[in-house]
Amino acid sequence: MFAHRILRLLSALVVLVGVSANVSADDFEDAVTAYAQGDYETAFSLLLPLAERGEVNSQTQIGMMYYHGLGVQQDYNAAAKWFRLAAERGDGQAQVNLGTLYSLGQGVPQNDKEALKWFLLAAETGNVLAQSKVAVMYYDGIGVPQNYTQAAKWHRLAAEQGSAGSQAILGLMYFLGEGVPQDYVQAHMWLNLAAAQEPELYAASRESVASKMTPTQVEEAQRLAREWLESHP
Repeated sequence: MFAHRILRLLSALVVLVGVSANVSADDFEDAVTAYAQGDYETAFSLLLPLAERGEVNSQTQIGMMYYHGLGVQQDYNAAAKWFRLAAERGDGQAQVNLGTLYSLGQGVPQNDKEALKWFLLAAETGNVLAQSKVAVMYYDGIGVPQNYTQAAKWHRLAAEQGSAGSQAILGLMYFLGEGVPQDYVQAHMWLNLAAAQEPELYAASRESVASKMTPTQVEEAQRLAREWLESHP
């Protein structure tokens, strides 16, 4: 089923943070510049002392560089170490990354419950990727008993933040009546929003839903989608 295929893709997705410029330290700014220029060894050498001094963003970036082997030999164990240090201090992206490592068994023993724990911590602070991942785990019963209601809750939170994947899956859940009352208007609205971002992935599903609807229902769904877009500039 198309919905399950999307869910499997989301489950396997590894999105690890790149270097950001949230810290004003000169060394961090220099590291950002070096990274942007592809000079990963210099970026790593500048970030490592900051990470060792406990700068959370730098810890997350060092973890990312170990994960991808950028400026340093690839080392999942070292990536997990640095992600954990930042995650334990509340860095949402590090929590997502550490959860992903647990999900995949990279640098840590594979453990779906531990993955869910870290995804939930990030999801509860509003991290959209974490919200989608938590939704996937509830939908498929990974590390937690299957619960479509919880899956719909977390997909809705991510969808409201503009996640096309979660918008599409929430739409399909409305179409199927999984975790939410069956509602073709809501299904079309969310799939329409997803298709506006990624038509090649979601337009066909939107049209499939539309084929089950009356013209009046389609018009109502389109109105709701326009209103959503106007309230989420």
